[in-house]
Amino acid sequence: MTAPAQEQLAGVRYLVDDVAAAVDFYTTHLGFTLRLDAAPAFADVVRGPLRLLLSGPASSGARATPTGLAAGGNRIHLIVGDLDAEIARLRAAGLSSFSSDVIAGPGGRQILLTDPAGNLVELFQPAQA
Repeated sequence: MTAPAQEQLAGVRYLVDDVAAAVDFYTTHLGFTLRLDAAPAFADVVRGPLRLLLSGPASSGARATPTGLAAGGNRIHLIVGDLDAEIARLRAAGLSSFSSDVIAGPGGRQILLTDPAGNLVELFQPAQA
């Protein structure tokens, strides 16, 4: 039996201060499509098999995290074909929320940026084989 399309998506929840600003950031700059807009409490955006749940302060998903748990370096990881072109495109669009310089390693190159609520997004270009 095949699962419904919604169940085939990998979901990640990000807590945001401003749902509308987060929707604009992800749909305008990172290629996500809006599935559900229940702002100011919640929105649901998708990119390929990734479902990003944007939970504002009024949403049930924004309840306090149990004491002692920390987000650490958690982030969504988006693969891009040309990292330098993506960085240039985002800077030309006025984004200056990059949290790191480009870092290169054996698997490829990456840069971190933050969404309007401070959640991390990693843009990653795999190394050429």
